[in-house]
Amino acid sequence: MTYHDRGESWFLAQLKPNCAHIADRNLRRQGFRTFLPMEEGSQNRKGRFIPTLRPMFPGYVFVFFDIAGGLWRKIYSTYGITRLVSFGNEPAMVPLDIVSQLMLRCDSAGKLLPPKLLKPGDQVRIASGPFADFVATIDDIAPDRRVWVLMEIMGGQTRVAVGADQLRTV
Repeated sequence: MTYHDRGESWFLAQLKPNCAHIADRNLRRQGFRTFLPMEEGSQNRKGRFIPTLRPMFPGYVFVFFDIAGGLWRKIYSTYGITRLVSFGNEPAMVPLDIVSQLMLRCDSAGKLLPPKLLKPGDQVRIASGPFADFVATIDDIAPDRRVWVLMEIMGGQTRVAVGADQLRTV
C-alpha cells in the first residue's frame, strides 16, 4: 500500500511574506512533513554580492498529510501560513512524481544540487553573483570546473567565466 492509497499526499501551502522558515518550523512542530526546496542566490548589500539561500518557489511550501484525517485543517491557523492551495473546498494534491523529482535534485537539507552534466551549447541561468538571473549559453568547460558562458549584454555577446555551482539548467 502506497502513501497515495491511504490518502496521504503532498499539498501546497501559501506563505505569508518572508515567513518561509517560520512556517516550515511551525508545521514540523505540529508533526507535518514539509519540503522547502532552496536554491543558491546572491544579494547585493552595500555594493557587495553576498551568497544566500532562497526558496525555489517563493511564497510556497510543500506539506505532506492525510486529507481524510482532518487534522490538516490546523494548517490554516499555523503562524506563517496564509492558506492551502485549493480548487473548491478541499486542498489540491500535488502529483507525487513532481515532488519526488524535486527531492532527487536536492540534498538532505532541501538545497538544490548543481546540475551534474553540463555541455557546450546548453542554456543556463546564472544563480548568483553580479550576473544573477541572466540566461547564458555554455561556450566551454575548463578542467577546474570553471565554465565559460556567452551572455547577451548591451546588444553584443560577452564571454564570462563562472563556477559550475552557480549555474542552473533552463
